[in-house]
Amino acid sequence: MIYSVKGELIHKDLSLAVIECGGVGYACRTTYSTLSQIGSVGNNVTLLTYLYVREDNVELFGFLTSQELNCFKMLISVSGVGPKVALAILSDISPEKFAMTIATGDAKAITRTKGVGPKLAQRIVLELKDKIAKEQQVIATGSSIDFQPVLGGSNYGEAISALVVLGYSQAEATTVISALASDLTVEEMIKAGLKAFATKI
Repeated sequence: MIYSVKGELIHKDLSLAVIECGGVGYACRTTYSTLSQIGSVGNNVTLLTYLYVREDNVELFGFLTSQELNCFKMLISVSGVGPKVALAILSDISPEKFAMTIATGDAKAITRTKGVGPKLAQRIVLELKDKIAKEQQVIATGSSIDFQPVLGGSNYGEAISALVVLGYSQAEATTVISALASDLTVEEMIKAGLKAFATKI
């Protein structure tokens, strides 16, 4: 498994960045967001990668942030969502907005992406919310800490779900979010949670 690639950006187009590492050019499919942030050809770039393997296809996908990579992996875990659709969605909305979309059940936001209809958008939201809910039940029942009050349908629960979509564990997200004031909006909680995690790095 290729965890990341680091080297010179030698080519990029609408959905592709080629990074040369040790004389080998790695073609990484990616999002508009990552492409816009890595700058011009000649820059030194590090991308976190995901190797997509199927019987008739092997492709490398690269992302500038772990949040974007995790959202990509969450998306392709949904039945009927392939890498191209996942990239299209993450090219239209940021990882943070996608996470909030899942947490709040706002399927309509995903339909703005070309090729994603209401049924597919609803399936994405339902499957990912269900997956996160099951993980929340496991962490709540398997821990000595009583997480139940913050894992419900409150702003706390939605903010925790959003952070899980972005790649943080249930325990990490719950610990950070449960310390916040209850009158904050979901978006404010997500931003505060990300800021708290950033200060720990």
